[in-house]
Amino acid sequence: MSRNWRKDFPQLKPNHVYLDTAASSLKPQLVIDAVTDYYQNYSVNIHRGMYQSSLEATEKYEAARQVIADFIHADVTETIFTRGATSALNLVMYCVGRQFVKPGDEIVTSYLEHHSSLLPWQQLAREKGLNLKYIPLTKSGRITLANAKKVITDQTKIVALTYVSNVLGYVTPIKEIVEWAHSKSAIVICDAAQAVTHIPIDVKALDVDFLAFSGHKMLGPTGIGVCYGKKALLEQLEPFETGGDMNDHVGLYEAEWKDLPYKFEAGTMPIAEAIGLGEAVMYLQKVGLEQIDRHSHKLAKMAIAQLMEMADVILYNPKTEGGIIAFNLKGIPPHDAVTFYADQQIALRSGYHCAELVSRFFGINGCLRASFYLYNNKADVERFLEVTRATITYFRRKGF
Repeated sequence: MSRNWRKDFPQLKPNHVYLDTAASSLKPQLVIDAVTDYYQNYSVNIHRGMYQSSLEATEKYEAARQVIADFIHADVTETIFTRGATSALNLVMYCVGRQFVKPGDEIVTSYLEHHSSLLPWQQLAREKGLNLKYIPLTKSGRITLANAKKVITDQTKIVALTYVSNVLGYVTPIKEIVEWAHSKSAIVICDAAQAVTHIPIDVKALDVDFLAFSGHKMLGPTGIGVCYGKKALLEQLEPFETGGDMNDHVGLYEAEWKDLPYKFEAGTMPIAEAIGLGEAVMYLQKVGLEQIDRHSHKLAKMAIAQLMEMADVILYNPKTEGGIIAFNLKGIPPHDAVTFYADQQIALRSGYHCAELVSRFFGINGCLRASFYLYNNKADVERFLEVTRATITYFRRKGF
């Protein structure tokens, strides 16, 4: 990359390689400073107080909403703050499921889903007597439009899909699937938690009905996420949570809700986190998502080329489109292997990665995952490969 962005991340330590961004990204100093500034200089609630610090905190909070709305080409009224993608997807499930489906309707999803994009719909299907269907994957584990067309029918009411797999890094042809789903009058909910870190998103161009992502995967704080929804749909929905600051009037037996997006933001919101996410988005825009994607993919391809030459490595996504590598070491349980990596100061993830159906698809009991991002470099790749060889050697000596 043209600039050394690593210096902006105080979490990076000498001789420590962080390859777990797909789980949670590191935070640049300016994001940390923005969160600290709120707590140190404001630390007050928003929308309620008429005193100066409350007015200024409110202004910062709403300015962050505008930055994030512009980032995904949405209107601010369609941009709802939540505590994360999980919260956003559950919000959609509860509201849409309560109002727009009936027993016998179909929900279509995939084997690639993160549990946050799967379990809410499993729950809804059980509670309301719905038919849950899965788009068949290709042999390599991809979602295709052709296979989606086989499953999405006139009885389908909801299509819930990931934009980018958090295990394989494969990109779903979401725009084309949305077009087909809409021809069947289905509502499409997109989990963009992995996509938003690499792919410029235009919700209007995608024409997706709902879209969710988390701040902590895109250089922002934990405890903050975004739920985008088309205004026409959001206006029809009853709120997911009720309480303070989301109502205009409360009587003995009825209440009136505020306009969007506040109807869906009950109680005291994660104010500092929203402000921090706004700073993270501006940082991503400064670097450029296209540049980040090229850099991450380049490092992943560099690592994959060497891993493919190691007889003891099993790769599950050799043609990944992002910075994610899913792999195992022959005969070595991933949880054992990851402990050795950790002892060597390599931060990987092992297990199901909150997406157990992917492992079931490949017939494995979890895998290792390395994920590269803008703060990684060639030296990280070389150290990762060195430790991979050392891991294999160590466990072979132990009789694995």
